[in-house]
Amino acid sequence: MAASSSLFQSPTFSLRPNPKPSPQNPGKINLHLPPITACVSSDSSVSNNSAPPPPAPTLKHRRPAEENIRDEARRHHRSSSQDHNFSAKYVPFNADPSSTESYSLDEIVYRSRSGGLLDVQHDLDALKRFDGRYWKSLFDSRVGKTTWPYGSGVWSKKEWVLPEIDSDDIVSAFEGNSNLFWAERFGKQYLGMNDLWVKHCGISHTGSFKDLGMTVLVSQVNRLRKMNRPLVGVGCASTGDTSAALSAYCAAAGIPSIVFLPANRISIAQLVQPIANGAYVLSIDTDFDGCMQLIREVTAELPIYLANSLNSLRLEGQKTAAIEILQQFDWDVPDWVIVPGGNLGNIYAFYKGFHMCKELGLVDRIPRLVCAQAANANPLYLHFKSGWKDFKAVKANTTFASAIQIGDPVSIDRAVFAMKNSNGIVEEATEEELMNAMAQADSTGMFICPHTGVALTALIKLRNSGVIGPNDRTVVVSTAHGLKFTQSKIDYHSKEIGDLACRYANPPVNVKADFGSVMDVLKKYLLSKAPKDLPAKLMARSI
Repeated sequence: MAASSSLFQSPTFSLRPNPKPSPQNPGKINLHLPPITACVSSDSSVSNNSAPPPPAPTLKHRRPAEENIRDEARRHHRSSSQDHNFSAKYVPFNADPSSTESYSLDEIVYRSRSGGLLDVQHDLDALKRFDGRYWKSLFDSRVGKTTWPYGSGVWSKKEWVLPEIDSDDIVSAFEGNSNLFWAERFGKQYLGMNDLWVKHCGISHTGSFKDLGMTVLVSQVNRLRKMNRPLVGVGCASTGDTSAALSAYCAAAGIPSIVFLPANRISIAQLVQPIANGAYVLSIDTDFDGCMQLIREVTAELPIYLANSLNSLRLEGQKTAAIEILQQFDWDVPDWVIVPGGNLGNIYAFYKGFHMCKELGLVDRIPRLVCAQAANANPLYLHFKSGWKDFKAVKANTTFASAIQIGDPVSIDRAVFAMKNSNGIVEEATEEELMNAMAQADSTGMFICPHTGVALTALIKLRNSGVIGPNDRTVVVSTAHGLKFTQSKIDYHSKEIGDLACRYANPPVNVKADFGSVMDVLKKYLLSKAPKDLPAKLMARSI
């Protein structure tokens, strides 16, 4: 036991800057990993000529039974004397370099003095004291762990998210670390592509990418409440997914949540989530833009913290999905990343994550971004097609992609910045196109939401026009789980959508309960699916 005690006491990583490479130490990454020792017991019955017994398993640290993972993190924090002076602050978004306006993240502020958006600015000089190889190794070392709070895909990048928050204040469900799926059959069969990937952000705690941002926002609110700031609850306007994430994380922290939902405009699966998590839900007879206007007015008067993406804290969590994509490709940069866009914070978050990796030396370029909008709610697309002339909000019409049914997006300036600085493209999808794309993807083994159908439609159009090549590594971001939108799938496959042909519908076949009828139906089906090069007579004999 004495030989292994140092392992229990040694930190996994030290955040001391790496030494610069030298001829004696070329490119060495100074991880300060503890020595791993194995204790091998001797056995006098084994002769010197015999093969040695296998080494005993390395002893694994086990915290005291009465201590949970948060207690353990608190103890390690107290025993650590390291202070790396990482910091972040609010600044006006895309401000002139001469601007001196800034705010502490502990202030309750949503807009700049001029009324513009805010952005979270990190002290890059402090972060650059560590080279890109160091950050990659540090982030990689935290994947798949249960160490608080680094088991989260968001908080495994804590130094780049909220560097000054105490781990004890973090509210996390170990979100993130979502699957990056090789869409082999869909890519080959429908697009002639061999390197198509889908980032399943919907495989998360509440079933959407909104968890990535909400863990950050609710953690900061938790911190502010402990600082006795005048906050009673947290509120949001939502098309469904934001309210689900907010209510879940607030419930975990014991913080009241207030949700404004547009009446009769979200799915039952989305509505039941905030209700089940104890949120105070107001169903309001307006659309999302109307709910957004009301929540902004209310939070200006009452001690309710605004949780919509007007609040730039959420984007700090959402940007980690971009970092995660690079990590999952072993830090190789894809050619294209396609993101559905509604309120447009997410497309900027992806840009920010990629750009930060480039700025800090983890990669040498960023991918081209595509923002995909529903044609029934397409203000960014129209702005892009006009050559970025004066932006005009639109009245959003009903779309199956209900979470992006937004005609006056809060983050329009952020999205335009991301598009321009990534040589990006904006595409749109009609209702028929997005539902057909969803059905095609589902038929190849996926089970996607309509918003991912919008992104896939954008991919199909760009592939057909030759903008995206057959060998381009392309990532489509799936923003929510398909199980939240089962009614739209039922309506499609039942051909109960009046204006849509539902070309790929796959309705169940009604058959009489007798052997002959079942055999007839199955023979017809198998003949339709038999390989074309299989002789007809042989096929007929086999069935």
